[in-house]
Amino acid sequence: MKPATYAESGVDIKKEEKAVESIVSVISGTFANRRGKTGEVKSQIGHFANFIEMGDKYIVMATDGVGTKVLVAQMARKFDTVGIDMVAMNVNDIICVGAEPVALVDYLAVEKVDDSVAVGIAKGIRDGANDASVAVIGGETASLKGVITGVGGMGFDLAGTCVGIVDKEKVVLGDKVRAGDKVIGIASSGIHSNGYSLARKVILGKYKITDKLPWGAGVADEMLVPTKIYVKPVLDVLSKHFDSVVGLCHVTGGGLLNLKRLNGNVGFRLGDVMDAPPIFAEIQRSGNVPVDEMFRTFNMGMGFVIVCKADACDDILGVLRKWKLSCKVVGEVTDRKGVVEVPQFKLEL
Repeated sequence: MKPATYAESGVDIKKEEKAVESIVSVISGTFANRRGKTGEVKSQIGHFANFIEMGDKYIVMATDGVGTKVLVAQMARKFDTVGIDMVAMNVNDIICVGAEPVALVDYLAVEKVDDSVAVGIAKGIRDGANDASVAVIGGETASLKGVITGVGGMGFDLAGTCVGIVDKEKVVLGDKVRAGDKVIGIASSGIHSNGYSLARKVILGKYKITDKLPWGAGVADEMLVPTKIYVKPVLDVLSKHFDSVVGLCHVTGGGLLNLKRLNGNVGFRLGDVMDAPPIFAEIQRSGNVPVDEMFRTFNMGMGFVIVCKADACDDILGVLRKWKLSCKVVGEVTDRKGVVEVPQFKLEL
């Protein structure tokens, strides 16, 4: 069997990165519009969220969607979880700079208006917002037949934009990450909302949406497990141990390569990675996906990372475990600039 890759499933990360770089080179010139004024931009594009100056605080913004996971929801006719995913993808990015998410707006584009679908999605958004303690203050619903297509006429796309706030002296950017710092991994709930072009190609190329997987879980249920929301436990850690936290990373598209977004001048050695849920082994085995491709595409069981000073590890783990999270020290920061090592699998990413 020919090994499956993310690029062959329709998503070429390298091409996406090049396109993003081209877009950023154009739009970053707009920063000058607010220079020296209220709302001045205080960071470059490329972190998980960006922020503007507003009095004694920074206003933080991030935007993201659910991706092709919406196609699985359409196939399964199950719409009450992707709203959680949309909220999670946004709020988990907001906390990566140490900010508290406070408000969100959503954008729902549909192939055709269906009240039952809209209500199901709305319930998920509500549940995610309650988990993250954010207010959904508005949004847009657009009927775009001809632009949006999906499964059985039930096509839709779902995205959102989140706003957060942080005190100026409480921003976490990753610029203080140094060799010797420890990397704490927090378990994911599953695939989350990235890598679905490859996951769908492999899993739905082998199983029907109504089938059971070898460990007994339904295909639809396993592929629609909502993205875990890390807001409350991470903010709790920051409230107690801010001075010891030097980096925060949401493990999304690009897998472990997200660590490089924290600080490109260091490396990361992950010698004790998290145990991955069985869905990842099934994707790898059924698609003959190379192990390096798995770690470049999926979270592989680790949905969020806290980089901290070595002497604070036990205290931070204690806070996270009070929130009933599965977490552990998965590695450390090295001086190998731009290299993410996973010795267990002989990988250098």
